[in-house]
Amino acid sequence: MTLKRPVSNFRRSALASAIVLCSSYTMAATVLEEVIVTATIRAESLQDVPVSVNAISGDKMMEAGISKVEDLQAYVPNLTMSETGIGTNIYIRGIGSGINPGFEQSVGMYFDGVSYGRAQLSRAPFLDLARVEVLRGPQNILFGKNSIAGALSLISARPGREFEGLASATYEVETNERVIDFVVSGPLTDTIGARLAIRKREIDGHLENLTLNRDEPMRDEQTIRAMFEWDATANLTAALKLEIGQFDVNGRQIEIINDQPSTSDTDSFNGRTYAEILDFTSIDAGPVNLVTVDADSSVLNNFQDFKRSSNGDFSYNDTHNVTLNVDYVWGEHTFTFITGLLGYETSELCDCDFTGASVFSVAAEEEYSQFSQEIRWVSPLGETFDFIAGAFYQQSSLDFFDSIRVASDILPQLINAADLQEGGARGERPPFDATGGPFEGVTQAQVAGTPLEPLFQPLFDAGVLQLGGIGDAGDEIVNLGTPRNFTADTKLFSGFVQATWNVTDLTRATLGLRYSYEEKDGSRKLEFSDISTGQIRDVGEVDTVVAKNFSAERHDLKGSRSGGNLAPSLNFQHDWSDDVMLYATASIGYKSGGYDARSNASPEANVIRPLENPDSDPIILVGSFEYEEEQATSFEAGAKTTLLDGSAELNVAAFYTQYDDLQVSIFDGTLGFNVGNAGAATTMGIELDGRLALTENLMMTGALAFLDFEFTDFANGQCFQGQTPDTNVNGKPFCDYKGKTNQYVADYSGNLTFVYTAMVSKDIEFRGGADFVFTGAFNSSQNLDPSQEQDAYVKANLRFSLADVAMGWEAALLVKNATDETVISYSNDTPLANSIFGAKGHYGFIDLPRTIALSATYRWY
Repeated sequence: MTLKRPVSNFRRSALASAIVLCSSYTMAATVLEEVIVTATIRAESLQDVPVSVNAISGDKMMEAGISKVEDLQAYVPNLTMSETGIGTNIYIRGIGSGINPGFEQSVGMYFDGVSYGRAQLSRAPFLDLARVEVLRGPQNILFGKNSIAGALSLISARPGREFEGLASATYEVETNERVIDFVVSGPLTDTIGARLAIRKREIDGHLENLTLNRDEPMRDEQTIRAMFEWDATANLTAALKLEIGQFDVNGRQIEIINDQPSTSDTDSFNGRTYAEILDFTSIDAGPVNLVTVDADSSVLNNFQDFKRSSNGDFSYNDTHNVTLNVDYVWGEHTFTFITGLLGYETSELCDCDFTGASVFSVAAEEEYSQFSQEIRWVSPLGETFDFIAGAFYQQSSLDFFDSIRVASDILPQLINAADLQEGGARGERPPFDATGGPFEGVTQAQVAGTPLEPLFQPLFDAGVLQLGGIGDAGDEIVNLGTPRNFTADTKLFSGFVQATWNVTDLTRATLGLRYSYEEKDGSRKLEFSDISTGQIRDVGEVDTVVAKNFSAERHDLKGSRSGGNLAPSLNFQHDWSDDVMLYATASIGYKSGGYDARSNASPEANVIRPLENPDSDPIILVGSFEYEEEQATSFEAGAKTTLLDGSAELNVAAFYTQYDDLQVSIFDGTLGFNVGNAGAATTMGIELDGRLALTENLMMTGALAFLDFEFTDFANGQCFQGQTPDTNVNGKPFCDYKGKTNQYVADYSGNLTFVYTAMVSKDIEFRGGADFVFTGAFNSSQNLDPSQEQDAYVKANLRFSLADVAMGWEAALLVKNATDETVISYSNDTPLANSIFGAKGHYGFIDLPRTIALSATYRWY
C-alpha cells in the first residue's frame, strides 16, 4: 500500500519548480506554473481566489533567509511588523492592535489551522514551512478569530512518499549569525509517514552596547518539530504535529536616536541633555553635598550610530504546541477536525530607560495556554450550490506580571534635586518644620549666591534654619517596585457557513455568516513594594511621589463580560474570460473587547492623598480597564488576470474599510499605556501583484500597494513632545487625530524581484536573484511626532548560488540590504526624559544594516 501524500518539497526544490509569488520559479518554459493556495480552505488556484492574497513558498523563505514574521514584510506590501519597547506590532493596511498584552491581534496568525492570537507568538522563528499565505483585509468568516485587518496562514511541510532529507548551514559575517537546519522525512510503514525538522540559530547582533562592551541583540533559538501522517483507511487521514521551541534574546536593537537640551525650570537640568543630566549632576549647599548622580559615561552616546548604552535586558521564551488534523471523506464530502493545544512562557527584563544609567527597569513574566477545536464540513464542487460550514470552540488563560523596578539611587537622587529646587513639588509639601530635615546646620552664608538662596531666604527671614518635606521626594522610591498582576480567561463559541450559488458556469455568488459568542473574565492589581524585601509598602508619601512622577496608583480591578455578534460577507465572482476573473466583496467583521493589562491607574478619576497636599493642585489620575469591541465594514473589488498566453499574471484589488470603535493603546506621557476605543478610521487603497516570464531563464515578479489612512474620529490621541494639546482632561493633555494618518502608513510600498537561472555546465546550475524592496516615507512613532518620520528607501537583497541538482548540493552567497539603508522600524519618547527632566528625546529600534552570508545545503532523496 502506498502513501497518498504530496510530492516531496525537496524534489520540487531540486527541480527548481515554482509554486508561488516571490518564490522559486521554473525557467524552462515561459508558461507560468499554477499557484495553489488554501486561503478559502479548499485548495484553489491563486487566480481563482477572490481576495487580495500573497503566498510565499517555503523554498523562497529558506533562500531569502526569512526566519520570522518580521522578515515577511519585505515581500508583502501593506504588511508591517515591528518589535517595540514592551510589545510587538503587526499591521495590515494601516490597522493593528498595538502592544497591550490584553489585546488579541487584529492581524490573525494561524498555524496549520490553529489560531495564534498572541503577539508574543509572532516573534517565534519559522521552521520547515510549505508556504505562508498573507490575506489582506477582514477575514471574518473562515478566519474568524478577530482577524479584521487580515490573516497570516502558515502551513507546515508534511511527510512525502519517499525518504528524503536536508542539511543546511548559514554563516553571516557582520553579526556572526549561525543557522543550522536539518530535516528528514519519509515513510515509517506503508500507511504512516513522519517528518522531523530541527533548527538552531545564534546571532551576536548588530548594535554595540558601550556600557557592557558586547554586541546586541544576541539571539539563541532552537525549534524541533515532529510531524506524523497516518493514512488509516482510504477515507481517513490523520496528521499529528508536535513542536517545542525556545528563543532567547539578550539585549535589544534599541538606541537613543536624539536628545535635546532640557527646558526645565530646575536649574540643575535646564540647558542640559538627558544624557548630560544622567552622566553627572551635583548639587551642593556650601560644604554640604545634597545630590550627586554619576552614571556610566556611555550615556553620552545619544544619537543614532548603531551603538547603544544599556545595563542589559533579555527576553526568554519557551513555546509548545500539539496539533491534530483529521480528514474524513464521506462520499464526495470532506469532514475536517482540527484540535490545537498551545502555550508559552516568557520572562523578560526591559532596561526601559534605554540608557546605560540605572534609572529603572521593567521585569515581566507571561504564561499563556490555549485549547481549540474546529469542525468543518466541505461539500463537493460542481453542484449548483456548494458550501463550507463548521463550528469552533476555543478557551484560553493568560497570566501576566510586570513591575517597574528602581534598583539604584540615580532616579531618587534626580527627583530629590527637582524636589529641592521646586520647593517640594515632586512629593508632599507640609509646612516649614524646625524639628528636623535634610538641611540641618545649613547657614545663610553657605547658600548665598547658590541656586538654593531664593528657596532658603524666606526661612532665614523667619528664623527657621531647617526645612522638612523639601528635597526628599526621591527617597520615597528607593528600591521601589510596582508589582502588577493581570489575568484574562476567555471562552469563545462560534458557528459559520459559507455557501456558494453557481448561478452559471461563469458567475458565482457567495454568502458567508459567522456567529460568535465570547465570555471573558479579567483582573488587574497594582501595588507598591520594596524590591529588596518583597514587602508591600504602606500607603503614604510614596503614593504621592509615584502619582506625580510616574502617573501610577494602587488599584485592584475585576470584571466579566460576554456577548455575541453576527458577521456577514457577500461576494460575487464572474469569469469575464478564460484569462480574467472579476470579484467584489462586502463584509462586516468584529474584534472582541476585553481588559487592559498595562494601564497604571484605574478608570475612576481618583484624587491622590488630597489632605496631604493642601497647597497643591489636586493629583487626579484616570487610567483604563475595560474596552469594547471593534467593528470593520469593508468593500473590496478586484481582478485576477492571466496574460501573454500564460507567461504573465497581473492581479489588482481596490479596497475601502471603515473601522468603528477602533481599539488603541495610548501612551500616558510618562510610563503607562491606556487602552480605549478611539472612535473611527478609514483605510483605502489599491494593491497590485504579478509575475512575468521574460525569457525561459529570467523571471520577474512584483507587488505594489497604495494606501490612504485617515482617522475620522479620535479626539483623545497622544500629543507628541512639545505639541499644544487640543483638550485637557483631568490634568492630562490630548491631541485630536481627526484627519491624520496612522503609524507605519506609507503612501506606497512594494517589491520587484528578478531571478535568473542557467546551466553553466552539464551538471552545475547558476541561479541569481535580486529583490528590490521599497516604501514611501512613514512615521515610526505612535504619537505621529513629525521628527520621527522614516524617509522613503529602497533595499536590495541579492542571492547567487551554484548547485548540482543531481548530487543535491548547493552553495550560495546572500547579501541583505545591499544598499545599506538605515531604517528605524519603531520609535517613541525616551521614558521620563521630558516628563520629569524637561529634555525631549527619542529611542528607536534599528533594523539590520548590510549583511553578507554564506550558505551550504545538501539534499538527499
